[in-house]
Formats: sequence, structure tokens, C-alpha cells
Amino acid sequence: MNDSVLSDNHNRKINYLRVSLTDRCNLKCIYCRPIGEIPRLKHSDILRYEEILRIINISSDLGVSKIRVTGGEPLLRKGVFGFLYDLNHISGIEDISLTTNGVFLSENIKKIKAVGIQRLNISLDSLDPRKFKKITGHDLFHQVWKGIEQAHALNFNPIKINVVALKGVNDDEFLRFAELTFSYPFHVRFIEHMPIGNAAVSSYRPLLSSEIKDTVSSIGKLVPVNKGLFDGPADRYRFEGAAGEIGFISPISHHFCETCNRLRLTASGHLRPCLLSDYNEDLKTPLRKGFSDNALAEIILRAVKNKPSQHRLSPNHLNPVSSQMSSIGG
Repeated sequence: MNDSVLSDNHNRKINYLRVSLTDRCNLKCIYCRPIGEIPRLKHSDILRYEEILRIINISSDLGVSKIRVTGGEPLLRKGVFGFLYDLNHISGIEDISLTTNGVFLSENIKKIKAVGIQRLNISLDSLDPRKFKKITGHDLFHQVWKGIEQAHALNFNPIKINVVALKGVNDDEFLRFAELTFSYPFHVRFIEHMPIGNAAVSSYRPLLSSEIKDTVSSIGKLVPVNKGLFDGPADRYRFEGAAGEIGFISPISHHFCETCNRLRLTASGHLRPCLLSDYNEDLKTPLRKGFSDNALAEIILRAVKNKPSQHRLSPNHLNPVSSQMSSIGG
């Protein structure tokens, strides 16, 4: 284990880096993509794989031990499996997971397994094919579910199903999602909708975790589950006798800022110490100007030292972040 300690000015140990490989996605989810179109990054504006790996190596030396690969949709990017293989061989990185919308899971699941990835986070906001199309803009539910089933058959663990709670859109499906955990060892995680960018769905009154918990508790007693070493902010529970788990991620109603341990590297090469703040540090420009590893490490350290103590969102005060979720990496 890397014994270095990367800590901010609020005594939080930072050991988790989320890496966005691309700003492109093959879905148009109403809470992520804005109304109308936004310019896509040019190929030359996106970090090359060798640049990303270099940043991860430097971050590992500083104390990062957990990596989440995201997008956009990371499986859209050519060469992703070679990158994942190389990532899995970086010293000091102990936990790697892949976030995907699941559209390309079925055709690529064996490749993902072969390069050493075991942990999957799959965005799935509806179990109803018609509603799935309404939320994502595409009639691909059955293709996504096929990939999830195949991942389960190949013993990926954990398989986390991320459900963004959307009032009046998918709130009638929370019980169906919760019931999945009786049949599958999935970790179903309900996420409060965050106002990021000019998305097509409003967050003027987000559904809060306490409301969702009350709803799903109607089918059984929720027993708390202790967090593991590399767990994120989800409050974990399990129904008695269930194979899987229920999680609640509550950035609006229950700030977990005091325990936040993460940084985000965007596809454009900017390091964001807080998802809900527009502050970032440019790493791409110094990378391409030939800065040394030590100089790049100083930029990472500066971003960490400027990590805010907390964000400013609350159920009654929802000032959106100007950046688009699809460009940040979630």
C-alpha cells in the first residue's frame, strides 16, 4: 500500500481519483445533457492515454489508491481496453472501477474482465423500457439489461446500479429497484439529483434520500451495512434475507463533504477538487509544455489545498454548477 498521505487544509485524506476519458456519450439523459447541443471537445483537446496514465502515476505517488474510470461513456473511446490494462498495472492503485451506461456492456464484457476490471457502476434510471427511452432518448433498455445479466454471470463484484431520483419521472419505480436486491447481489444506489449545468430536467424540488428510504422501507426492514475501506459516500443498507444492498447518496440533504476523499480529472485535462464547484486546475497545458513530474505534482497539491470545506447546495438553495455533468465525469 502507498503510505503517502495526500491531505487538504481540512484534514481530509484524498485517495480517490475519478478519471473521465471522454465527454462523448451515446445517450442523452435528461438530467445530464443540456437543452440543445453543446460543442464537443476536439480530439486534440482530450488527454491522451499516456498523459492520463502519467497523472495517475504521479497521483499514486502522492497517495491516491482508488481510481474510477468514467466519461461521458468511457466504452465509446477507442483503445480503452489497452488503457484499462495499463491502469491495472500501476503500482499503488488498489481499487479500480468502471462507470458505464451499459449500452456496450454485452459486446465488451469479456474484454473488460480480461483486462482485470472487477467492479462496475452502471447508470440505470428506469426498469421500464418506455420510460428508459424517455429518460435517455434511446430505446436501449433490453440491451443494457442484457449486459448487466452477463456481468452478473461472469461474477463481477460489486455491480452497482446507480439510480438518479427524478421527481415525477422514476419515483414510482423505487420499489422495483429495491426488490432487485432480493434476487441479485447488486448494490442499488439512489442518488439525489444535483443541479449541474443547463440540464433538461429541473431540480427545483429534488427528491431527498429520507423520502426514498421511507418508500423502499415499506417492503422490509433496512439493516445498516458497515462501510468498507474504499467505499464512497453512500449510506449502505441491506434488507433482511436479501442478496444485495441498498445505498443512498445524499449530496443535497446530507452533505458528506467532511469525509470527501476525491478529485476529478476531466477529459479536457482539468483537475476538479469538488464536483459542485467550478474551481479547477489545468494539467493538460503544463503536461504538453514538458513540465516535470515534480512540477505536475505541485499543481495536484495546489488543487488539493484549495479543495473547499463544503459545497453550498441545500434543499432550499440550489444554485447550479455552470459546467455540464457530461464534461465533468460525474
